[in-house]
Amino acid sequence: MYLVTVLGNLLIVLLIISDSHLHTPMYFFLSNLSFVDICFTSTTIPKILVNIQTQRKHISYPGCLTQICFVLTFAGLENGILTMMAYDRFVAICHPLRYNVIMTPKLCGLMVFLSFLISVLDALLHTLMALRLSFCTDLEIPHFFCELAHLLKLACSDIFLNNVFVYVVTSLLGVVPLTGIIFSYIRIVSSILKIPSAGGKYKAFSICGSHLIVVSLFYGTGFGVYLTSTATHSSRKSAVVSVMYTVVTPMVNPFIYSLRNKDMTGALRKLISRISPFR
Repeated sequence: MYLVTVLGNLLIVLLIISDSHLHTPMYFFLSNLSFVDICFTSTTIPKILVNIQTQRKHISYPGCLTQICFVLTFAGLENGILTMMAYDRFVAICHPLRYNVIMTPKLCGLMVFLSFLISVLDALLHTLMALRLSFCTDLEIPHFFCELAHLLKLACSDIFLNNVFVYVVTSLLGVVPLTGIIFSYIRIVSSILKIPSAGGKYKAFSICGSHLIVVSLFYGTGFGVYLTSTATHSSRKSAVVSVMYTVVTPMVNPFIYSLRNKDMTGALRKLISRISPFR
C-alpha cells in the first residue's frame, strides 16, 4: 500500500510537471496535494515497516514527538490545499471571466506558503506544549503511530491547557476551512443549476466530483479520529479510522483524480510515448 501511495502520487506530480497544458492553478494545487500525501504517509508507514521487520515495536520519546509534529504539519497542509482547491473551483465556475485575473501564479504560491507556515506553527506549538508534560512510567501507546490524542491520555500531569489548545485549533483550522468549502460548493451548485444545457451541467459537476470525494474522505475520517479519540476508549476503533486518513485516503487520491480526468490520462499517454522505445 505504501508503494502504491508513493508511486501513484509521484506519477501525478511528474505528469503535471512534464505537460505544459497542466500548468494551471487546479493542477498546481493537485501536484502539491500529491506531494503532501507522499510526505504524510512517509511520516508513519516506514517506521511501521521497520517495526514489523525487526519485531521491535518501540519509539523514543523525541522520535514520538517528531512524528507527531510531522503528522500535524502535513495533515494541516492537506487541509489547507483542499480548501484552496475548493476556492479555485468556486472562482472557475462562479467567476469564469475573472478566473485568470484572480487565480494568478503569485496568489496560488502565496496561499500554499501561508498554509505551510500556519501548519508548521500549529504543529510546533502542539509539540512544545507536549514537552511540558510528565509521564509516570514507560509509555505504551495503543496505536500504530504516535498520535497526539493518545499521548495526552497517558500524561500524569495536568493536560487542561493542551486540551483547550486542541479544541481551539480544531475549531479554527478544521471547522473554518470546512465551512469555507461548504459555502463554496453551495455557490457552485447554485451557479451550475443556472446553466441551461445538460452537457454544461454535467461538465461542471464532473470538474468538482473528484474534489468532493477527496474532501469527504479526508474530513470524514479526520473527524472520525477526533470523535473516536474523545468519545471511546477502544484503541482498535481509533486505529481503524486512523488507517483510513493516514494510509487509505492518500493511496486512493491518485485514482480518484486521474481515472476520470481526460487531461491526466492524455498527459500519461504523452509521457509513455516519450519514454517508450517503440513508437
